Amino acid sequence: MLLMEQHPILKEISAFIATHEMAESTFGREAAGDWKLIKELRGEGRARPRRLWPDTEAKIRHFMATYRPTKPASAAA
Repeated sequence: MLLMEQHPILKEISAFIATHEMAESTFGREAAGDWKLIKELRGEGRARPRRLWPDTEAKIRHFMATYRPTKPASAAA
């Protein structure tokens, strides 16, 4: 079985969404305007992973670098 190589940014995205307790679909929508972004980068439901264009990668990196949550993760109710 041939495993497709995943884009290196997926590890960074996974760490980011874990830190901020953010859903993958929310991340994709807010970072790149595409709620299916992470699934497609992994190649889920596709013959091969989606190509990540340099301008899209730059948008994602900018989003992660400048993200400021509106409410703290794990806020006590």
